[in-house]
Amino acid sequence: MMKEFREFAVKGNVIDLAVGVIIGGAFGKIVGSMVDDVIMPVVGSIFGNLDFSNLYLALGAVPDGTAPTLAAVREAGVPVLAYGSFISVAINFVILAFIIFLMIKQINRLKKAEPPPAPAAPPEDIALLREIRDSLKK
Repeated sequence: MMKEFREFAVKGNVIDLAVGVIIGGAFGKIVGSMVDDVIMPVVGSIFGNLDFSNLYLALGAVPDGTAPTLAAVREAGVPVLAYGSFISVAINFVILAFIIFLMIKQINRLKKAEPPPAPAAPPEDIALLREIRDSLKK
């Protein structure tokens, strides 16, 4: 059983999948940083210095003296609907999906660029034998 497991674990597909998951995780962090640190501040400044990370809807009574930030309201134990975080994650997803789409499109384009090899012409004696066979069938 261990031998079968070892054969399964070192197959190319399993190794490729592991590498893909690791690179995907790192790539997700890069996209997350790009959205949080580059795109969202620009979008926020377009909408008047709006900070998407602090957009929330309190679902309970907020105690007096609590700062009007998402972190402070959560710390006070008030249930919140943090739709600003959802907007950031949705933008993350759209950017990541678009980049994956572009990558797959390029891979498919490269696969189509290679025309299939033309079949080799049969040797002359085989071609003559086929002609003789075809003429005898008539």
